[in-house]
Amino acid sequence: MSGDASELSLVGRAPGYAVMGEVLRRQETVPPRSGLARFFGLSPLHSDSVSWYWGALGEMAVGRELGKLGPEWMVLHAVPVGTGDSDIDHVLIGPPGVFTINTKHHQRGRIWLGSRMLMVNGQKTDHLRNSRYEAKRASKLLSQGLGFPVDARAILALVGTSQITVKQRPADVVVLTDRELVRWLKRQKPRLSAVELDSLLDVADLRGTWHRSADTDTHTVEEFDLLNAEVTQAYRRRRMWIGLALIAGIALAMSMVGPLLDAIT
Repeated sequence: MSGDASELSLVGRAPGYAVMGEVLRRQETVPPRSGLARFFGLSPLHSDSVSWYWGALGEMAVGRELGKLGPEWMVLHAVPVGTGDSDIDHVLIGPPGVFTINTKHHQRGRIWLGSRMLMVNGQKTDHLRNSRYEAKRASKLLSQGLGFPVDARAILALVGTSQITVKQRPADVVVLTDRELVRWLKRQKPRLSAVELDSLLDVADLRGTWHRSADTDTHTVEEFDLLNAEVTQAYRRRRMWIGLALIAGIALAMSMVGPLLDAIT
């Protein structure tokens, strides 16, 4: 295989790769935590990094689910598109066709779904519009690479939600939780012939189909994993201190109530 970037494979690119890179860029100016901050579990994340961090965790969660698909599926993550920094979270190609997945992580979020709108905690979002756009973009790029029309179907994958109220499902975007995703995909009927599938797999695997110059740096994943470990450790330490504070508060209250009851009786 050639060393030209357009000929390098996208298979193996980590879920959330692009978002991980954005988190790390935003963390570059954050000074190291002091010993006291580490002791009390202050998060190493800057406020500007938090939403990107949760976005990366969401794509990683969906990536783990997609890893349960069989070998007849090609699963691509963080697929760069165009000439800028845009990417499609996940692209799937299998016997049922081509799917693009837009992943959104809304921890404990309350979702309202209509035919043209999805709201999170009462706030309107662009999730459906962006999911449609990504599917159209993938269709165009694959069609150009193959020389015949390709129809990609849009999926919006929701991670961490606590409640979903469905008023009406969109006709052109499949909305699923990460836990529903693989089961839904495996129920889809085959739509591609063996020849069509092979052609799609060959073209979709090439970075040049999607982006003129797409990098993949393993250090990005390694650095994010280290940051994630720090965030997790800080969270556990904060929970420990909160637990100790609650225990101390209860003990103090009991020590005050005992003498008061004695005085009353």
